[in-house]
Amino acid sequence: MAENCTHDCGNCPSAQGCGEFDPKSLLEEANPLSHIGKVIAVVSGKGGVGKSMVTSLMTITMQRRGRPSAILDADVTGPSIPKAFGITAKADGCEDGIFPIQTVSGIRTISVNNLLENDTDPVLWRGPIIAGLVKQFWTDVIWGTVDYLFIDMPPGTGDVPLTVFQSIPVDGIIVVTSPQDLVSMVVSKAIKMAEMMDVPVLGIVENYSYFKCPECGTETQIFGPSKVDDVAKEFDIPVLAKLPIDPKLAAATDRGMIELFEGDWLESAADMLEDLK
Repeated sequence: MAENCTHDCGNCPSAQGCGEFDPKSLLEEANPLSHIGKVIAVVSGKGGVGKSMVTSLMTITMQRRGRPSAILDADVTGPSIPKAFGITAKADGCEDGIFPIQTVSGIRTISVNNLLENDTDPVLWRGPIIAGLVKQFWTDVIWGTVDYLFIDMPPGTGDVPLTVFQSIPVDGIIVVTSPQDLVSMVVSKAIKMAEMMDVPVLGIVENYSYFKCPECGTETQIFGPSKVDDVAKEFDIPVLAKLPIDPKLAAATDRGMIELFEGDWLESAADMLEDLK
C-alpha cells in the first residue's frame, strides 16, 4: 500500500500493483432507470467463430422463454448485432440517458451503429475511447427491467474486455469457439483472463460443429473432429452446445431476420442461465 493511500482504487494509477487493491472498486453503476438481473458476456479468443450469432441466438432463446433480455454490443469496430436483427434506427435519448433500440420481439439493443450517421462509417478510434463508449453503454443507456443483459464482446483480450470485466458486474462468461487445432490455446487465453478478473466461466459453445444433410440427415464434421470436449475437460467447464453449420440461419441473419430462426441447440445453455443464483 502506498504511503499516502486514499483507498480510492478507482482513481489510483498504482491500484493493481497494490496489496490493498479491490477490483470491485472499479465497478460502475448502471443507469438509475435500469434494473438488470444477470449480465452474461459472450467472448471468443479469436474472430470469425460466430460469437455475435451465438449472442443473438442466446438472447432470442431467453426472450422466447418470457425472460426480457437485451444485448450490449461491445464489438465497436465490428458491430454485427444491428445487421442480424435488421436494425437501422438511430438511438434517441433524454436528460436521463439513451434509449435502446428494440427488435421485433422486444429485445433491447445498443450498438455503435445506432450512433453513427452511416452504418458503413468506420470507427477510427483508439482503444481508450472505444472502451469509454462501451462503459457508457452500461452507465448511460436506460435498459429498463431486463432479466438478462448479454454483452457481445470483441475477440481477444484487449482494452474493451478489460474495461467490461473491471467496470461492469459480469455474472459469467460463455466462450464461443470452433473445431480447429488452435482451439485449446484460444480458449485458454479467454478463460485465464476471466479467472484473473474473478469472473466465472459458465461453459463453452462450439460453433460450426457439423453440417447436417437436409436430405439424409447425415452429420459431417466439415472442419474435422471436434476437440471441444477435451478442452472442456481440461478446464473443468461444461460444453453448453454444439451448433451446426446451417445455411438457413446464415441467410436469415444476412436478411436481418435472425429472430425467425428455428432450432433448439441452446436450450441446455438457457436452462443453465435460469439456474444461476
